[in-house]
Amino acid sequence: MPQNLYSEKEGFSDQGANIWKFIIPSLLGLLLFMTPVAYEDGVTIPIAVLAGEFKSLLGEYAPLLVTSLICITAFCSLIITLFKPFKRSSFLDTLFLTSYPWLALRILGATFAVMTINGIGPEMVWHEYTGGLVLHDLMPTLLSVFLFAGLLLPLLLDFGLLELTGSLMSKVMRPLFNLPGRSSIDCTTSWLGDGSVGVMLTSQQYERNLYTKREAAVIATTFSAVSISFALVVIAQVKLEHLFIPFYFAVSLAGFIAALIIPRLPPLRWKKNEYCDGQESEPCELSKLSLKELFSIGLSSAIKRAESGGGVKTIAKDGAKNAAEMVFCVLPVVMAIGTLALIVAENTSVFSVLGQPFVPFLELLDIPEAVKASETLVVGFADMFIPSIMAASIGSEMTRFVIAAVSITQLIYLSEVGALILGSKIPINILEMFVIFILRTVITLPIIAGVAHVVF
Repeated sequence: MPQNLYSEKEGFSDQGANIWKFIIPSLLGLLLFMTPVAYEDGVTIPIAVLAGEFKSLLGEYAPLLVTSLICITAFCSLIITLFKPFKRSSFLDTLFLTSYPWLALRILGATFAVMTINGIGPEMVWHEYTGGLVLHDLMPTLLSVFLFAGLLLPLLLDFGLLELTGSLMSKVMRPLFNLPGRSSIDCTTSWLGDGSVGVMLTSQQYERNLYTKREAAVIATTFSAVSISFALVVIAQVKLEHLFIPFYFAVSLAGFIAALIIPRLPPLRWKKNEYCDGQESEPCELSKLSLKELFSIGLSSAIKRAESGGGVKTIAKDGAKNAAEMVFCVLPVVMAIGTLALIVAENTSVFSVLGQPFVPFLELLDIPEAVKASETLVVGFADMFIPSIMAASIGSEMTRFVIAAVSITQLIYLSEVGALILGSKIPINILEMFVIFILRTVITLPIIAGVAHVVF
């Protein structure tokens, strides 16, 4: 047989193998992260079932394990940040080399964890409604979700699903959001994967002159949504896991409407439509292609992504890295900021005063326990988990549902996404972020309240 026929057969064989390499992991990712299943007395998703079972397995040892991990993080961060014993490309540097303010937060988180688990120091730190609530209630859930979500997230992200979805979404990105089609990949990565990953992708594209100042600012502050795994943590904290499907629907609907409105308002509207180096923007033609052409481009990109996705060993390696970054980088910060915020909430009237303007708004929306709910709305700017932690003591399920959903749609919180934006070259300052945060709160609150009234 001629050589070219052998080559042609090998090409067809490789292409077919790569198609299956795209389909199978992507379907598994969809099954684990987005498929509703019956569990106990409600409906949830498989990844939440795995996390819940692992949390039950840890039992009373979970707070001790979390404290150990946070202390290891603080110690390693102190040594590596001060003395820099490794090369910058080292994975240990990725985990533990940080700036001095974030180093201080990690050390503070470890200090709070040790004080809380031993019941030493000022009671306001380790009280059951401050550090005790964070360490014993939030952290075990957070650890369990991070481990399983981190390990399995490559199925969703690394085998072409985002490439195909992103290509098809480009048909609506320009007319709806005035963004180039390629931005759909960043947006989808944030929505399905993780907001911090979306911010980093957006920053890289902006620095390479692929996004204008306005486009980068809009994507980072409007589409860098928290991942499904974070949403699981939030809904679990307010003890409404059985309502995850309507909860995530409310978050998605409110986020979509906010994305339509907020980029058309100041301060995002005022951002210049020029690239990082000052060049004027160029028109994007991808949105003018037919769906058939977009599907062909997306499928081709997905197959190429799947081809470079590796096998089981690569999935395990990338998943372990994801889980390690979530556990070591996020847990200490949440322990520090969460405890501080709860100390302020329990011992001062700061959040009550800041939330007062929202009381009439909440009462107009017929949300029970409006005064308590108002105290949670502004604190989300510090960290996304704090509103749900504070909401755990509220009796009304509807109010807890609304607070948890709003805390996610507010999107910009300084403990992660906000800090990444401030640390990048994306042209957004902290005052502008706070204005966008308030706008998101005002716009998404009535939408979520409407869904809540249907559910309850």
